[in-house]
Amino acid sequence: MPGDALDLVIRGRVVLPDGERVAAVAVANGTIVAVGPADALFDARDERLLAPDEVLIPGLVDTHVHVNEPGRTEWEGFATATAAAAAGGVTTIVDMPLNSIPPTLSPEALDVKRAAAERSAVVDVGFWGGAVPGNLGRLRALHEAGVFGFKCFLAPSGVDEFPHLDRPQLDAALDELAEFDGLLIVHAEDPDALHHGYRGGRGYAGYVASRPDAAEVAAVEHVVEGVRRTGGRAHVLHVSSAQVLPVLRAAKAEGLRITAETCPHYLALDSADVPDGATRFKCAPPIRDARNQDLLWEALDDGTIDLVVTDHSPSTVELKTAGDGDFGLAWGGIAGLQLGLAAVWTQAARRGVPLERVVGWMASATARFAGLDDRGSIAPGLRADLAVLAPDAELLVDAARLEHRNPVSAYDGARLRGVVRETWLAGVPVARGVPRGELLARRDPVPAVPVP
Repeated sequence: MPGDALDLVIRGRVVLPDGERVAAVAVANGTIVAVGPADALFDARDERLLAPDEVLIPGLVDTHVHVNEPGRTEWEGFATATAAAAAGGVTTIVDMPLNSIPPTLSPEALDVKRAAAERSAVVDVGFWGGAVPGNLGRLRALHEAGVFGFKCFLAPSGVDEFPHLDRPQLDAALDELAEFDGLLIVHAEDPDALHHGYRGGRGYAGYVASRPDAAEVAAVEHVVEGVRRTGGRAHVLHVSSAQVLPVLRAAKAEGLRITAETCPHYLALDSADVPDGATRFKCAPPIRDARNQDLLWEALDDGTIDLVVTDHSPSTVELKTAGDGDFGLAWGGIAGLQLGLAAVWTQAARRGVPLERVVGWMASATARFAGLDDRGSIAPGLRADLAVLAPDAELLVDAARLEHRNPVSAYDGARLRGVVRETWLAGVPVARGVPRGELLARRDPVPAVPVP
């Protein structure tokens, strides 16, 4: 596009859909308009020459984030969550329906959530709806209001406003969503397989044993049976147990519309390294052992697991440390939105996994999963949502210096690899406290036009 005035040209190493190479990326009106050789003659109002240790990547799309506003904004909130996202190279988040009050269970509740986000989001935000016993039979209206799909729990969620579905209710939800091809996303732990006699304590091994692999396996089997029966769609959230993988592989081989995700903490943290009383590591399902972690990486490599998202689930310090290190009393959830890329890339680099694969799992695949076909890669015609990463730079994590609202993190004190130095939203640098984020709604596929 020589001779045309552009807003921005970025030159240097770039992660493109076909791999990493030195290139020039031209941006106009918030859109990538051309990708050419590094010395391409582009006339632009601004030019950014990447440093030798930097690489341009697409902005990440994190489809599993608990923002908690309104109602529990002291846990997080759109201002701090989206600031943390931008600091971690994330330019789009999709917010979970629970932990806020009201939870996103109706079009009216969605309006409340959207109003809260509109005031303070510095990156783009979409929304999941919820499926609970009390709103079954009324999901279509929320679908038509623009949620990306419906989250349910098969075991207690931890908050009274968002009760879980039992087996008949799961079947009813799948039946209802199949009528309009809605997506069910499932926290898959079977309550009958959980150890209800668990009495807590400071030992992490006891907590892991209370949420065994069998709970995940049984729940995923139920979901697969429901998808097979209805022909509908379902997505398995935060796979932590490698014992689930054969079930997922068989379902995919059968042609069922099942997808699955895992999270940075399952790929980067090892249960053997969790000290007794260190409740900052508590999450459900739990972090498991190193052999299990290896199998999750293999499942990403072969496509059994489709994408990586943070499941950013923060709380106040008081809740996260409740009981003075008692895993039975502390809130379960990992606050990892700002550090997800660094945590995954640190492990990937150790395993010889190239950066473009990580970007694929955390940007391209997540955008595709959410139906956001205008982002997630660096290519002409897509939004100029971009991040500059120094992949070999190291970060010593200090939880008190993160953008998250509360200074507690499972990664506190860890030395991670990969520092995000700049983030652009639609071709403009993200500025903390400047709410430029767009509110997103689900995009239905455009029907094909019949050929006469």
